Amino acid sequence: MTERLVTANMSLSLDGRYHGPGGPADFGAFIPYVTSDVARDHMTRMWSDATTAVLGRVNAEGFIGYWSAVAVDDDADPRDRAYAQWLVGADKVVFSRTLTEAPWERTRLVNAPVPETVAALKSSGSGDIFVNTSPSIIKPLLAADLIDRLYLMVFPEIVGGGERLFEDGLPRGSWRPAHQEAGALGELALIYDRVR
Repeated sequence: MTERLVTANMSLSLDGRYHGPGGPADFGAFIPYVTSDVARDHMTRMWSDATTAVLGRVNAEGFIGYWSAVAVDDDADPRDRAYAQWLVGADKVVFSRTLTEAPWERTRLVNAPVPETVAALKSSGSGDIFVNTSPSIIKPLLAADLIDRLYLMVFPEIVGGGERLFEDGLPRGSWRPAHQEAGALGELALIYDRVR
């Protein structure tokens, strides 16, 4: 059996931030880009080979309200609806120290170290393990060198503050570009595969 790929997605500003200086809700500079054709097609590439979604608690709670509604919205963009239906139906692992009840069906709550849990997922089952926009999960996976593929959207905005995805002290490693595409607004869809 081949080992599963761990894939992760994050949107970043030109200065490497995943939100602005106002904190996690400061996402306004990214809004014009997230519904572009390039961004939506990029999202489709991300989940098409995945069978497991891995989320932090904050995203899991936010996603349930939003994506559950999109899954049944006939007026939604077909790419958004397809992702939403995949997410609702996929096996989900949600990391939380506070939740006592799973927020979704097909969801397992985990209160354990991220690297060990994801390493165990890698060695069992089939299909990619997809970490979507959960920096609390992606950062420890980067630190443990467990991410095999990075899906990045880079938006042509300098936000001037906020948290960075790539912090000092990460293990050194090489990444090979697997896909790149530019959108009409200057957004870039990038895929990098870890060179092992």
